[in-house]
Amino acid sequence: MSLENETIQQNATEKSLYDYQIKDLNRIFDVMRNEPDDYNLLYQLPTGGGKTVIFSEIVRRYAEQHQKKVVILTHRIELCKQTSNVLSGFNVKNKVINSKVKTLHDQDEYECFVAMVETLNNRLSDNEFELKNVGLVIIDEAHYNSFRKLFKFFEKCFILGVTATPLSSNIKLPMKDNYKNLIVGDDISTLIKNGFLANAEVSNYDVGLTSLKIGINGDYTVKSSEALYTNSLMQSKLLLAYEEMAKGKKTLIFNNGIHTSKEVYYTFKKAGYNVRHLDNTANKQDRKEILKWFKHTPDAVLSSVSILTTGFDEPSVETIILNRATRSLTLYFQMIGRGSRIYKDRKSFQVIDLGNNEARFGPWNQPVDWQHIFKNPDYYLENIIGDDLLERDFVYKMPDYLKVKFKKSYTLNFDVKSEYKKVMDEGKKSFTVIERSIAQHSQMCIDNSEDVYDARELIKELQDEIAFRIKQYCYCIMNSTQNYKDWLFGEYNRKLRISFNGKF
Repeated sequence: MSLENETIQQNATEKSLYDYQIKDLNRIFDVMRNEPDDYNLLYQLPTGGGKTVIFSEIVRRYAEQHQKKVVILTHRIELCKQTSNVLSGFNVKNKVINSKVKTLHDQDEYECFVAMVETLNNRLSDNEFELKNVGLVIIDEAHYNSFRKLFKFFEKCFILGVTATPLSSNIKLPMKDNYKNLIVGDDISTLIKNGFLANAEVSNYDVGLTSLKIGINGDYTVKSSEALYTNSLMQSKLLLAYEEMAKGKKTLIFNNGIHTSKEVYYTFKKAGYNVRHLDNTANKQDRKEILKWFKHTPDAVLSSVSILTTGFDEPSVETIILNRATRSLTLYFQMIGRGSRIYKDRKSFQVIDLGNNEARFGPWNQPVDWQHIFKNPDYYLENIIGDDLLERDFVYKMPDYLKVKFKKSYTLNFDVKSEYKKVMDEGKKSFTVIERSIAQHSQMCIDNSEDVYDARELIKELQDEIAFRIKQYCYCIMNSTQNYKDWLFGEYNRKLRISFNGKF
């Protein structure tokens, strides 16, 4: 380690920087030295990589070297407070500009100011409010476009944007328009390998998403998501997934819509689990109390709506449930990242995906070509895999706990596509495929039951597989209307129930 790096380590009183953080810090300062004072630079590092620690050391060193002040911009009040605390740990004298701060008569006493976008925009739009001698502006969570309105106040400053995902939240306003270059830090797999992040163990559940509508922001609308995720079938699937994979573990559930989150709360409450609901309508005191409860309750289940994707750090989370689909790569990384902090001796955490998100974006820990996405965001966004294609390629795998309930069966496999080809070759009606599928499911239930009542109970365990087989069949006959699928699902279950008559 160089003398300069040793100095960094010594000066960080309450925090010390890791080698990869020091490496990135030096790369950033190289750009500062070689580019004009009004240069705009973007820096990427995964959630949990310690971006706040890095830019706190940047502030400390910059203020010392340049005798100029630094402004840090965030989009949430919680992030302001967290950032201020970390800066204090680096012995940086800082002040939070919140709604109570109307003037800055004492600004000469501080090296750094931390502010929310809206608050600072309102203040700077008032001619009587002035920030003097600012040389560096750091923008946290820079992918949010609300920051653009402040650029006009800092045209002569070096602007450093920091984000885990250099992809704009507004598809019409790409980040390459505001930043001239991108520095990419260590990727998720490298941070996992070196022991800085926990690894995600992902379980995927097949979910039909073709009813979802895409809004003007490029993501699924809350209205269409609520319609899907509040229905009883999806609520049952969520509860079953939790009981199968995460029962008794500290669990954070992400939903798209307040109504969905409340339904999740009622579903888990009725099932006897220790659950709370949190959304952005909660007041400051309630939010604080709920997060304290979550921190200190080992089997806590917290159902939330996007509010905890940023500015929230609870390393003791064991399971993340994505009870929603998203087309936002940023949101995908943010949600899973809430569980990626290293906690005690735990090196992994669980992710339960109920939105085909991993199939859409790829594994959370796979390498991402951020430079390509930064330079060609349109190309990336246009090539996100469609839901119809995702569902077509999905292969249902019966969970191990279910296989035990059907252990007396000779076979559990039934390939709808190959059966359809066989039926067509035989010159029979396509519905023969459904009849053969029902017959095979019927035999599975009969083989593993003592009487007709047991068999009918086993039908409940087959609902996911029935839905999957119907979906595959509809692809084969090229009829994918939701009404037909719904009718066929009901008809399949009816015929399966009556198939047991006279068999016991």
